[in-house]
Amino acid sequence: MATYERLRARHGPVAPVRLADDIEAWLVLGYRENLEVARTPSRFNRDSRNWRPFVEDRVPADSPLRPLTEWKPVCRFFDGEDHRRVRSALNDSMARFNRRGIRRHVSRYAGRLVDGFAGRGEADLIGEFVEHLPMLVMTQLFGLPDEEGPRLVAACKDVMDGADTAVDSNAYIVKVFQELVTRKRAQPGNDLASWLIGHEEGLSDLEVVQHLRVILVIANETTISLIASALRMVLTDARFRATLAGGHMTLPDAVEQVLWDEPPFLTLVGRWATGDTELGGQRIRAGDLMLMGIAAGNADPAIRPDLTVPMLGNRSHLAFGGGAHECPGQDISRAIADTGVDTLLSRLPDLRMSVAEDELHWNKAWVTRHLAALPVEFTPVRPASRTGTTTGTGAATGLLPEAAARAGAPVPGPQPQPEPVAPAPEPAPAPAAPAGLRGRVRRLLRR
Repeated sequence: MATYERLRARHGPVAPVRLADDIEAWLVLGYRENLEVARTPSRFNRDSRNWRPFVEDRVPADSPLRPLTEWKPVCRFFDGEDHRRVRSALNDSMARFNRRGIRRHVSRYAGRLVDGFAGRGEADLIGEFVEHLPMLVMTQLFGLPDEEGPRLVAACKDVMDGADTAVDSNAYIVKVFQELVTRKRAQPGNDLASWLIGHEEGLSDLEVVQHLRVILVIANETTISLIASALRMVLTDARFRATLAGGHMTLPDAVEQVLWDEPPFLTLVGRWATGDTELGGQRIRAGDLMLMGIAAGNADPAIRPDLTVPMLGNRSHLAFGGGAHECPGQDISRAIADTGVDTLLSRLPDLRMSVAEDELHWNKAWVTRHLAALPVEFTPVRPASRTGTTTGTGAATGLLPEAAARAGAPVPGPQPQPEPVAPAPEPAPAPAAPAGLRGRVRRLLRR
C-alpha cells in the first residue's frame, strides 16, 4: 500500500509500471478511474490480442504473464455479444447452486479440517485450514473427485504467483478439466461442469474447460485471501474486537470490511486500450495494458479520507471488479469465507494467536497478497463425530481429559458397555480461555 501511495503522489490516479520481462503497463490507482476503465468497453476492452507486446512478439513463451493475459475463449476476454452468450451460460449455471447446500458443504469440510488439529491445541490456520477449505468445497461444486484438491491447490498457487512453473501448472489444470468434461458429457451430474455442458447457449468443450479453469483459479485465490484476512482481523484488529463486543457487527460485516481494506486481488488483469485516449492525466496508447488497482482504488483519499472509519453496510468496493465483468461467483466466495470462519470459531471458541501481530508475514505476488502463516493456540478438543458430537472420554464437553479436568468438568472412566447417559452439565470455562473473546464469539454466533 505504501508503494501505491508513492505512485499516486508522483503520477496521480494512473501510474506507469513495468511487469515481468520488462513489459510496460499502466496501474490505475484512482477509484473513479478504475470504474471508468471497467465500465467503458468502447475505450478499454478485454481482448488481449490487441496488446502491443503480443502483436510485436515481445512476450516470451514461458513468461509468467501468459496464463493471465493470453487470449482464450472465455468471458473474461470477451465483450459484446460473445460476452453476453457465455456470461449467460455462466450466470444461469451458477444460479442453480443451492446456497444452503453450499454452506452445508463448507461446514462439513471445515469441520473435517478442524478435526485434523483440534486435539493438539495449536495450529497454523493458513497451512492446515485456509489453503485447503476453498478447494475442497469447489471440487464438490465442480463435480471433481476430492483427491484432485491438493494438487489443484498447488497448481492454482503457481499460476497466481507467476512462478517459473506457472505455464506447466496451468497446463495441468486444463488437463484435469478436459478429462472432467469428457466424463460429464457421458454421465452428467448435479454440478457446474454438467450445467455448463448442457446449457442452451451451446458452449463448446473448449469453452467449458476454459471457463472452469478461470473460475477455479480466481475463486480459489480470492477465497483463501479473504478467509485469511478475516481471521486475522477477528483475532487482532482492535476496531472489530470493540465492535463485536458491543454487538453491532456480524461476521459478514467483518468479511465486507476485509474486502475494502485487504481485497484478495491487489490488481486485476486487465483491460486493453482500444485506441489512443486519456485517463487520469496520462496519455494512453492503443494496445496498452491497464491493470485495475483494486487495493489502491479502495483506499483512494478522494472517497476514503479516513481509512480507520468502518464501511459497515457499504458494498461499493472494487474487490470483485465492476461493470459487465463483475465477478459472478462473489456470493459463493463470501459464503465459503463467513461459514468457514464461523465453523472454526464455534469449534474452537477460545482461539487466539500464538505470536505477536508484527511477526506475521505475507505471501506476495504481482496481483495477490495473503498471510503466509497464522499460528494460533486453543484448548484442545476431541475431533467431532459424523453426527456432529464428540467421541471418547470427555465426549459431553468435547475437551480432552486434561483440559476437562482443568475446566472443572467431570471426566468419566472407561465404559465397557456404553449406555445412553444424560447430557453432562456445561463445564466452567477453562482458565486459558479469554472471557472477552468467548463472549464475542457467542454473540457473533447468535446472529
